[in-house]
Amino acid sequence: MLFNRYRRGLFITSFLAAPVILYLVYVIAPYLQAFYIALTDWRGVTATPRFIGLENFQRLFGDSKFWQAVTHNGALLVLLPLITIVIALFFAFLLNVGGPSGVSGIRGAKFYRVVFFFPQVLAVAVVAVLFQQVFRPDGSGMLNGPLMALGMDPIGFLSDRDVAFWSVLAVMVWQAVGFYVVLFSAGLASIPKDMFEAAQIDGAGRMSLFFRITLPLLWDTVQVAWVYLGILALDVFAIVWVMTLQQGGPDSATTVMAAEIYRSAFGHFRFGYASALGVVMFFFTVGFAILSLRLSRRERIEY
Repeated sequence: MLFNRYRRGLFITSFLAAPVILYLVYVIAPYLQAFYIALTDWRGVTATPRFIGLENFQRLFGDSKFWQAVTHNGALLVLLPLITIVIALFFAFLLNVGGPSGVSGIRGAKFYRVVFFFPQVLAVAVVAVLFQQVFRPDGSGMLNGPLMALGMDPIGFLSDRDVAFWSVLAVMVWQAVGFYVVLFSAGLASIPKDMFEAAQIDGAGRMSLFFRITLPLLWDTVQVAWVYLGILALDVFAIVWVMTLQQGGPDSATTVMAAEIYRSAFGHFRFGYASALGVVMFFFTVGFAILSLRLSRRERIEY
């Protein structure tokens, strides 16, 4: 009996060893290497970088561009999840419960789900190039063309410091909202229709259905969505780098931490400094995920 347990344990361990080793080699080891490089002045050309301790972090916290990037990431961290989840919940509710009867979706709900999900099929770089054309400042732009035809001045969606950041945020919401419409729709589909019918019999309106039934029962899904969107807000790179002027402009009005990491590493060849930026970004991301999960924790509602 003891021998059989030993064989079973050895069998299970042999299967678990391979993924654990791969995780250690390709995930944990690069993290540790990045932490070490952040303590050096490595410029990518020397075999043995010089250890300088916390100098990169001291320089980092005195860098105005770093604080601009942190400010933009912080704004995205608040606005992107909030706006995306509100819009996605609204459309998911309409597609599943917002029909004439109040317990079924509107006509053509399946078609609308496909339309909303379509931006997820496009690569992020393709979305950035697409909106470069949408935001063109001349008559060929999809938005400025009609404005100029009406005799109005064109809007510098990507060239005006006061507008560029909001343009980037709008593109990120446009790309992300479709996935969460489908995600919330799947959660709504699992809620028994009897609950909505019973609430309607008791006189509940659409607002009551949403806030008293839909939102509480979807809370776990909303929590996960908030964490993923927050990580996306901290990790945004491709849209900013491809779509904006000067890869984060104008005048650093749209720069983010990931863009500064890339610029420091492959533009100025300061890999030690870039790794320090990456370490700070890592702790920001992990801290946000832990804090969000703890603050949004609540008792699970069974149905």
